Amino acid sequence: MNTSETQLIDGFGRKIDYIRLSVTDRCDFRCVYCMAEDMEFLPRAKVLSLEELATLGESFVNLGIKRIRLTGGEPLVRRGVIDLIAKLSALPGLDEVTLTTNGSQLSKFAKPLKEAGLKRINISLDSLNPERFARMTRRDMLHQVLAGVDAAVADGFEKIKLNAVVMKNHNDDEILPLVDYAQQRGIDISFIEEMPLGQIQHHDRQQAYCSSDDVRQVIESRYALLPSTDSTGGPSRYYRIPDAKGRIGFISPHSHNFCSSCNRLRVTAEGRLLLCLGQENSVDLRAVLRRYPGEAHRIESLIRDAISRRPEGHQFAEDDAPQVLRFMNMTGG
Repeated sequence: MNTSETQLIDGFGRKIDYIRLSVTDRCDFRCVYCMAEDMEFLPRAKVLSLEELATLGESFVNLGIKRIRLTGGEPLVRRGVIDLIAKLSALPGLDEVTLTTNGSQLSKFAKPLKEAGLKRINISLDSLNPERFARMTRRDMLHQVLAGVDAAVADGFEKIKLNAVVMKNHNDDEILPLVDYAQQRGIDISFIEEMPLGQIQHHDRQQAYCSSDDVRQVIESRYALLPSTDSTGGPSRYYRIPDAKGRIGFISPHSHNFCSSCNRLRVTAEGRLLLCLGQENSVDLRAVLRRYPGEAHRIESLIRDAISRRPEGHQFAEDDAPQVLRFMNMTGG
């Protein structure tokens, strides 16, 4: 098979080598920017089985995918996810399997995850204040998350990154404490602009919007930030603090649109291939997986055809109206 047959290139010349696979829409948190307080989750029959997820992973690798990130919901609430990571990590041609987690289960799973072949891990952490954390996640579990971060550090993952969604009048006064927390542990942290996904009642997104430039200005009031050419294959733009180990990243879907260089696809827990984070167009992979089990060429042909119709980018605006009605837990992190 020649090189062109093992690459996914969309109609705008972007090479796709990174897939985010959601293993569940369920979560033990109810973060205010991610989902409603009273959620109805998918019936289990509609969620891809672990075998189907492994099959999809193999097909994507056959098509040139180099990185697979497992997401949710919260992936560590899915029984058997460690075995899935081990299977994916063993795929020839795949550079790495990574994971995004809220950290609540990491004290229990950090060591098994590393033994299964996981090298990098992202941990969501928006506040170090227990009461505020409970308000933002609707769960009083900060102590578990902090213990999970320490467990991941102790188990020696190659890279650990914290992800913090910053919202004005919610947690923007914790930017520097979060930087200090990450620096003390020698780990990375990325600050994320809230994305307009799902209809929420908790807050006004326009009033809560905090740009990456605002966050950077706060950090530079204490630290010098040096631009870095480092990349982990995702949308973070990284900076370094002189003589510090951990990096500072910014994910800026509003203020610094990264669509022109987007190399990512997402698959939801129910098997829909999302061609763009910020648009509703998608392709049903589950139907083909279940109708033609073991016929990998069918799913790979469907993926190739879908990529040719990938849109140029999202249309996120800074007003409060969501451009996409699905919640982030349905999107896949």
